[in-house]
Amino acid sequence: MKLVRFGAEGQERPGILQDNGTIRDLSGVVEDFAGSAISCDVIEKLKTIDLDSLPEADKGVRLGSPLASIGNFICVGLNYTNHAKESNLPIPAEPILFNKAPNSLNGPNDPVIKPDNANKLDWEVELAVVIGRPAYRVSRADALSYVAGYAICNDVSERSWQAEGTGQWVKGKSAPTFGPLGPWLVSADEIPDPQTLDLTLELNGKVMQSGSSADMIFPIDEIIAFTSQFMKLEPGDVITTGTPAGVGMGFKPQIWLQAGDEMRLTVTGLGEQRQTVQAG
Repeated sequence: MKLVRFGAEGQERPGILQDNGTIRDLSGVVEDFAGSAISCDVIEKLKTIDLDSLPEADKGVRLGSPLASIGNFICVGLNYTNHAKESNLPIPAEPILFNKAPNSLNGPNDPVIKPDNANKLDWEVELAVVIGRPAYRVSRADALSYVAGYAICNDVSERSWQAEGTGQWVKGKSAPTFGPLGPWLVSADEIPDPQTLDLTLELNGKVMQSGSSADMIFPIDEIIAFTSQFMKLEPGDVITTGTPAGVGMGFKPQIWLQAGDEMRLTVTGLGEQRQTVQAG
């Protein structure tokens, strides 16, 4: 099941993408996709609906983020060995957790806005996990049963804000539009093994990142179990699970996003994102 939100910015409706590419309008069934409305139980109920009885969305309609809002937008840093090495940082002994501001959420194909005081804007293709049941102090063996689904995330980062001052990484991760998510939320049953997915990011047609979720230092079940030891995760929370090597910071000389640059991100089974950088 591929869940979407479609329509003009700020006026999105919940929908479902059929195998033939048709989007069906779910607004008569569920108010929107956020919080408890994106729980595992709701997804199971949606599977029983006669989709052909629902209204069709217009062809080529804009897709927004598949989630209307996020409670927690949690990130895992340095979760691929090759990315830790290119960052000149040690392999972590346990998952490195930090946050993006929930209102950094952005549509999968909407522009990424480069703030006028940003000079080291970077990209990160990631596999994002959406929580579907309240999870507190869960075991690793049970962790994947708390997943509603998966999506692509571009963890857009401003590296000078992230690392050159004092304080936490959240500063460089949280500006408006820094969290493109989607195009779809793919239900967990369609991704039986999330550790076998290929991730790619192209910049202006050139492949910059190419990796596999099999190369994560800490796999998704361990990340969920670990995170839940310190906080209660709720339906609709997002955990984005790290990026492979090939970010702009890792090149010599370093490469930073500029207005007019175009990014294309893919993850196996999760579709693709396309974003153009715009000056703020």
